[in-house]
Amino acid sequence: MNPKIDVGQTFPDYVLPDHTKTPRRLSALQSEADPMVVVLIRGFFCPKDREQLRELTRFHSQLVVGSCTPVVITTDDWHTTNNLRQQLGASYTFLYDEEHHVRDDLDICEYTDTQHYPMIPHTFLLGSGLEIRKVWNGYYYWGRPSTAELHAELRQLTRDIRRDWDLSDPELKKRWNAGDKSDFYPYGMKWMEQTLKEMAGAVDQYAGKA
Repeated sequence: MNPKIDVGQTFPDYVLPDHTKTPRRLSALQSEADPMVVVLIRGFFCPKDREQLRELTRFHSQLVVGSCTPVVITTDDWHTTNNLRQQLGASYTFLYDEEHHVRDDLDICEYTDTQHYPMIPHTFLLGSGLEIRKVWNGYYYWGRPSTAELHAELRQLTRDIRRDWDLSDPELKKRWNAGDKSDFYPYGMKWMEQTLKEMAGAVDQYAGKA
């Protein structure tokens, strides 16, 4: 595996077109200190990918209220990417990479598939600033994370990055009462308006065009 995608490294800040053909920068989709789940898939033709994404789509409402952004990157073309997204009933962002830049940059070509030469499927849990916190290699289906595993990892990650995780901390209460909201989410580190735009999936309003 390419050492640039080891835990602790910064995931490359790719710019790729989304399902509306609009270029998006990955870090803009993440939005500040929120976790992100990035799923690299073979493409529409793979039943394992479709099954994983069906589960992710069912899980999406929990990701929304938990302030975690899911992004799928595929090597399909624009038309096929939209077919997959629509068949899943997904409302989160799909990026497509027909030129295989991500596959080649990360050195994850699935050389055993001599028809498609897709990416080896991977799922990444990213912390603040695209920091890689967990990596799952999904060449075999059971290498991919279940939604229960994602839930557990997101609990730990959120506990690590949110200082206001435990409101019983007397120091936090003292800061709040003094008017210092910098440690509180979304009252200091991010405004409620930004949060609501993200929850609504209004990518054009909070991420913009890369």
